Amino acid sequence: MTALGRAELTLLVRNRTALFVALLMPVAMVVPLRSTLDRFDLAGTGVTVGGALLTGAIGLVLILVVYLNLTSAFVARREELVLKRLRTGEVSDLEVLAGTALPAAALALVQCALIVVAGAAFLGTGAPPRPELLLAGVLLGTVLMTALAAATSAITRTVESSQITTMPLFLVTAAGSGLFVPLDLLPERIASVCELLPMTGAVRLVEAGLLGGAGAADWAGAALSALAWTVISVFAVRRWFRWEPRR
Repeated sequence: MTALGRAELTLLVRNRTALFVALLMPVAMVVPLRSTLDRFDLAGTGVTVGGALLTGAIGLVLILVVYLNLTSAFVARREELVLKRLRTGEVSDLEVLAGTALPAAALALVQCALIVVAGAAFLGTGAPPRPELLLAGVLLGTVLMTALAAATSAITRTVESSQITTMPLFLVTAAGSGLFVPLDLLPERIASVCELLPMTGAVRLVEAGLLGGAGAADWAGAALSALAWTVISVFAVRRWFRWEPRR
């Protein structure tokens, strides 16, 4: 896995488009995220602008750095017959997938840590009151986005078409999982539907870790939602993931 991860990191550094998405896109998206949050009155919701901004930024890192990059990476390695050749060696299928995902996951974790530090330094958010919930949300989100990337690659024919196949989840997550608009500001019926989206559980855990104040029932429900979607995604990968190109 270390050798696979090192090889994937080398390829990521050489791919300027993937590197731009991984390093600069999350930063660039913070500006419209901040302008969106400034339009809402957060008084009485228990959500601060700084906390909402950090929550959205971490969610964007997970979906941009992990999901988008890994979907195209899985498709590229499949079409180049790399995955097929790796399966003929000693490594297991899980190790092949995990090794491919290792650089993106590590980069996402580092960026999330930097976001929390930057928030404390420049936004006055301070240290997270529930760091264990924050860490759980980030780790669950990383695993979930990795599994969803592998599942999405099964319906993606080329690296270029991955920009299309990943767009639905990106748009749904950005609009309904609390990245740009905190769920506490939405009408109750709409919020209850948004709670069922794949990334909402992980984002809720991140929010609880950054802001505190969440009851045990709230963060337990968010964790169960994230775990349920992870199980569903892993099942989809085991059932439909393609190891070689369509002929």
